[in-house]
Amino acid sequence: MSKSERVNYPGDEVVVTWEGDLCIHIGECGRAQGELFVGGRKPWCDPKLSSDDEVEEICERCPTGALSAEFADGSHVETPAAENTVQVAYNGPLFVRGDLAIDGAPEDVPGLNFRAALCRCGASKNKPFCDNSHESAGFKDFGAIGETGAADAQTGGPLSVAVVPDGPLLVKGSVTLKSSSGRIAWQGQQVALCRCGASENKPFCDGKHKVIGFKG
Repeated sequence: MSKSERVNYPGDEVVVTWEGDLCIHIGECGRAQGELFVGGRKPWCDPKLSSDDEVEEICERCPTGALSAEFADGSHVETPAAENTVQVAYNGPLFVRGDLAIDGAPEDVPGLNFRAALCRCGASKNKPFCDNSHESAGFKDFGAIGETGAADAQTGGPLSVAVVPDGPLLVKGSVTLKSSSGRIAWQGQQVALCRCGASENKPFCDGKHKVIGFKG
């Protein structure tokens, strides 16, 4: 992952960091109530105008890991979601939340330890992360999931995401897959997810990356 666009927004006791290379402009921050993020204002983000709790909560809404907050007194440390989840976006990426260890995630981008948007169209120039290339590529998949997997009583714990060269995302650990409608669709301990955009069994890999000669 490149790091060509990083901006720090200092407050009295907290610094909010925005990673431009991860941001795909979902708008969870800009549409949040309050004064932390205001479009058109300079600076766009001003932690001095919000409580620590508001800063923490709004930054953790960001589904891509592009936003993080570091508090000077060490308080408000982000913790993983109680359940590891992968939500399939309508014509878009895989939104992953949990106790994450993702291949290619820089150690100095703390948001990626908990939240990420992973490319599944095959066109991102910032693989394995989404950069909105699915829009220009005309990627179409509405995010339904047909398989159910094996019901898993576990919900949390470490979740690793390995990027198989020229192949799928190999997810290991207790994980729940949700369709784009929000339905809990699949649960298990290991799953290979398509990232070439060509699988006929999305979001699962069906080996089509070999047929199309996917590289990435």
